[in-house]
Amino acid sequence: MDEVECVVIGAGIVGLAIARSLALAGREVLVVEKERTIGAHTSSRNSEVIHAGIYYPQDSLMARFCVEGRKALYDYCDARGVPYSRCGKLIVATNAAEALQLQDIARRAARNGVDDLSLLSGGDAMALEPELSCTAALLSPSTGIVDSHALMLAFQADAEAAGAMIAFSCPFLGAVSGGPDLVLSLGGAEPTA
Repeated sequence: MDEVECVVIGAGIVGLAIARSLALAGREVLVVEKERTIGAHTSSRNSEVIHAGIYYPQDSLMARFCVEGRKALYDYCDARGVPYSRCGKLIVATNAAEALQLQDIARRAARNGVDDLSLLSGGDAMALEPELSCTAALLSPSTGIVDSHALMLAFQADAEAAGAMIAFSCPFLGAVSGGPDLVLSLGGAEPTA
């Protein structure tokens, strides 16, 4: 292949999501990945948490993308059969000052569109998790975890079904401007007979 419309560097979860989006939009897509498989680095070594969007500054892109992305991710996982657990999260306070901070966190989260948080008494929190020792807690029921490898496989399948190509063992070495285009330098093993 001498020319391609879009090149995505890396077949981790972000690269595969981008490739999927571009391919579904009708773009010609090539993903180059230096490893022999998808998600060989950070994407397979993360906590797999689906964040609710609680902590980010009001009106920030992080807050907006987190809230919108969480909803979209749960919908996508349902549609594609990607395993996840909406297991929730407790943010605990062990004294009165921390309990006041929980109220601030809840207000900020509500301003960001996180509408399902509940302030709990220490007793209510410990009823949910008996090993806790706290004076209050904030329950985030929409926080979850996802099987990141299954998610990457679904993104890969969608991208390839829409025409994207993935080149494994093909490291990106550099790029130079070639007029309106970029000329990429890619590595990889030499074919043997």
